[in-house]
Amino acid sequence: MPLYEGIGLTEKQAVVIDIGAAYTKFGFAGESGPRCIVRTEIKCPETKQVKKVLNYSSEEELYDLLVEFIHVLYFRHLLVSPKDRRVVIVESLLCPTAFRETLAKVLFRHFEVSSILFVPSHLVSLCTLGVNTALVLDVGYVEAILIPVFEGVPVLHAWQAQPRAAEAVQSSLKASLLNINSEKEDFPESTIEDIKVRTCFVTSLTRATQLEAVDQPPDVVYREGGSEIVHIPGKVRETVYEVLFEQDNDQMSVSTMILDAIIKCPIDMRKPLAENILVIGGTAMAPGFKARLLDELKHLLQQPKYASRLALKTFKFHKPPAKENYVAWLGGAIFGGTDMISTRSLTKEAYVKHSSLPDWADLSYNCREEDKISL
Repeated sequence: MPLYEGIGLTEKQAVVIDIGAAYTKFGFAGESGPRCIVRTEIKCPETKQVKKVLNYSSEEELYDLLVEFIHVLYFRHLLVSPKDRRVVIVESLLCPTAFRETLAKVLFRHFEVSSILFVPSHLVSLCTLGVNTALVLDVGYVEAILIPVFEGVPVLHAWQAQPRAAEAVQSSLKASLLNINSEKEDFPESTIEDIKVRTCFVTSLTRATQLEAVDQPPDVVYREGGSEIVHIPGKVRETVYEVLFEQDNDQMSVSTMILDAIIKCPIDMRKPLAENILVIGGTAMAPGFKARLLDELKHLLQQPKYASRLALKTFKFHKPPAKENYVAWLGGAIFGGTDMISTRSLTKEAYVKHSSLPDWADLSYNCREEDKISL
């Protein structure tokens, strides 16, 4: 049961789901944190092997995986019936259409929920701060996505994304450890993630530019399974996150994404966005990440590419009232606790009648009334 469910309430609290590539946040609207944060994976009914939900080869396979996964969420972690409550789905604006349609089909057809409200993660994250304007950077597991929000409206033409996030960091760490510990053939993904979280950190820009000349941090001994010993050099601990700040073939990194997005925005938006930066996602919880990001931004402003186009002097970061990995979920929980849950939700009856989801990328839902006749 939710922590705060009043005696006179006529409707039970909605369920809020934030499905990420690595972890899923699940809980009730109106609460300050998710009831559970679990890996987005399930044991395949046919092969009996653990499989990530987002690693699907067809929509039919995705449907089966989502049925098993959501069943576990409801009946193992929350212990509530899906039919009794509305659902709030926190999703990225860049979420594939096939995934959201399959997810809606599972919830409506299989679990028979009464209604679903899809909310954009970058927008509802601002509900946790009480502001309408911010530049939201989500550094998750597979990719980093940045969308500016001005006066409550996402500036879609200025969005930025790059496929470098926690997965790239863990791949770099795994390659370094296999090279050092030559007797090991492979490391489980869970072990690599645990090593990353427990021992690695983001170094400062000054040290990053002269790593060979400065003293290295101490080495660490990690015990895998309680018996096997893995040696982790200090240099590996300090440099594993550099992949996020190194520019790729398109001259893009996590820091250049912010400046490129600001340049694409109108001049009157640039200063408010630069002074309202919100960084979310599990990767942003790495020690030293925000300090390094701020130093990178100040350094890039002095480069010819940006010095002639941006007249910014300061950057300011918001500190959300929750851990970065579930800020978006908390925004959805706040949004789901308002009357928007009843006025803007897609009901089961409407879904069965039209068999489609409203989508901002679909012109039949995203145009003026007088233009719908021609469509």
